[in-house]
Amino acid sequence: MRNQAKWDVLLKGGRVIDPSQNLDATMDVAVRGDRIVALAPDLDEQDAVRVVDVAGALVTPGLIDLHVHVYQHITDFGVPVDDAGVNAGVTTVVDQGSAGGWTIEGFKAFIADKAVTETLCFISINLSGTLRGCRGGPVIQNPDYVDVEMLVRFARQFPEMIKGVKTHLESGGMSKWWTRMAQQAFVAAEQLGLPVYLHTGQLWPVVESSRPDPEVVRDEVLRMIRPGDLMAHCYSGRDDGLLGPHEQPSAALIETVARGVHLDLGHGSNFSFSTARRMMAAKLYPYTISTDVHGDFFTHNNDTTLDYSLVGAMSKMMALGFDLGFVIRASTLHPAQVLRMDKEIGTLAVGSRADISVLDLVIEPWEFKDSNDEVLTAQKRLVPRLVLRQGRV
Repeated sequence: MRNQAKWDVLLKGGRVIDPSQNLDATMDVAVRGDRIVALAPDLDEQDAVRVVDVAGALVTPGLIDLHVHVYQHITDFGVPVDDAGVNAGVTTVVDQGSAGGWTIEGFKAFIADKAVTETLCFISINLSGTLRGCRGGPVIQNPDYVDVEMLVRFARQFPEMIKGVKTHLESGGMSKWWTRMAQQAFVAAEQLGLPVYLHTGQLWPVVESSRPDPEVVRDEVLRMIRPGDLMAHCYSGRDDGLLGPHEQPSAALIETVARGVHLDLGHGSNFSFSTARRMMAAKLYPYTISTDVHGDFFTHNNDTTLDYSLVGAMSKMMALGFDLGFVIRASTLHPAQVLRMDKEIGTLAVGSRADISVLDLVIEPWEFKDSNDEVLTAQKRLVPRLVLRQGRV
């Protein structure tokens, strides 16, 4: 009888792919409350209050986007959090540096606490976070606007939300302040025992009279980064990015990744198919796939220029040659491990939180573009169908 049901929701007949359990099979997923309580073939529909037919779809752990900008109205390029999250098939998002010590409480109160999507963050090393279009005056870049003690205090106050420290190491900032900002981020992260998410590739305007050599920028990145940290925008086409114009990555970059530093895709506005192919040829692959979703940098609160998403980035990776299991692992298990939450999210294990993504693998010709408008034609792509967030469809 339904009034004696064991489960609130039963996802029926999907292709379950869960890298945390090395699982790829047709199975049913049963949910009670906010927990996964059964995972097996042919579970009885009579035991469920609600049955959702997902036959022909992919059922994965809830997708995790490790790099978004969702501090809408405080950062004028922040997008609505649930548009980057549950409305895009993603159950957990991690804002990268939109909030700093002066603005983190507002981020918690007005964004994270109100979102349907689980909303976490890496706190910016600079006090203001990121405000006007990433071009918001010297406060954004100025190492005089850093308070490590304040950052550490907030990270310890909100450990359920603050999962790391965000900073930049690129030509624009280095032309003004050399590595002072990044150095302080690593000091804070060391005190907290948290990872650093390090932006690579030019972002800020450069003082041309003191523009650093791109090779020196790369050297500084590789000198400072630690195992467990993340280097963002690993397939960026910028001259001072991890690869730059070179055909092959340096031995130092290969060694850095081998010792446990993670590459994050961070699609953003500098993603390059050419860079991706050259890095892939050297077997340098993203540990995590994320988007860096944001609105337009030059007009206020305008997301009409945003033309990529997490499932879109996953699809582009497939078009480049990565298999389905790889892109799901890089969007579920691996980011959950970075966040140190892999017992709770990034998995469909019985007892874990019922954050689940259901995706359609659409077979049809589709054109993908990179930031240079290079077109890559693929024959399949992922499209979100629905999510469960804490057991709620």
